[in-house]
Amino acid sequence: MLFTDSVFRPLDISKSYWNYVFYELADSRTKNLFLVSSPATILLILGSYLYFVLKWGPEFMKNRKPYELKKLLMVYNVCQIIVNVYIFLLGVKVSYTVNNFFCMPIDYTNSELAQLFIYCFHIYFINKVTDLLDTVFFVLRKKSNQISFLHLWHHCLMVIVTWMAVKYIPGGQLGIVGLVNSFVHIILYSYYFLAALGPSFQKYLWWKKYLTRFQLIQFCLIFLHSSLIFVTDCDYPKWAVTICLPNAIFFYYLFYDFYKTSYTPQSNHRNGQKIN
Repeated sequence: MLFTDSVFRPLDISKSYWNYVFYELADSRTKNLFLVSSPATILLILGSYLYFVLKWGPEFMKNRKPYELKKLLMVYNVCQIIVNVYIFLLGVKVSYTVNNFFCMPIDYTNSELAQLFIYCFHIYFINKVTDLLDTVFFVLRKKSNQISFLHLWHHCLMVIVTWMAVKYIPGGQLGIVGLVNSFVHIILYSYYFLAALGPSFQKYLWWKKYLTRFQLIQFCLIFLHSSLIFVTDCDYPKWAVTICLPNAIFFYYLFYDFYKTSYTPQSNHRNGQKIN
């Protein structure tokens, strides 16, 4: 009996801890949303994603010619533009209901406005999952030089962070991240659409280097707005901002390093790298 207890007790504790963290602490309003219920689903998606882009995909393409995918990429980029415009407009609609942009607590009721916040967060999260296709297309086109640490880290972390936001804190202060980021992605995917049209459009893409500057400004805005939680008496989970801020700093560093390496006079230009 003692032996059995010593074997199964750690399993019971682990199960209880799992249920507490991923179910009891979670927002009950989002538990049945697509891809939100269990972390196992997201871990499976990200595990499959990394396995494909780092191992199986390159091996599959090793002795094959790159797929052109021009029409598919054009459709994909247009869809991304439409989705991000939709998310941005939803964010603007929600913004009109905010009384204080410096302090945006979470509405835990089932009001129409609270449900709209949840919907916005969920759509934004799903969009971050579909963003993983960017890397899949790189593999199929044999653009391995564009699959950088920055690219993989950014895509994986955005899926994890937005999943956590929907599951635990769907609304409030960090909603500004989705608003700003969706606007940035409208511009990014517009650029990618034009670039996919072919060399004849390259002369219209002189503003490419400003995309990274735009993203650096984005991280600064997110950092400053999120930091207000610590200097105001705002009823918003500080643990969420504590996770957000270091990542904003880290992303800023990585994107700035990319910009410095790619676009400064001393750099060896790595043309065409996609970093969204």
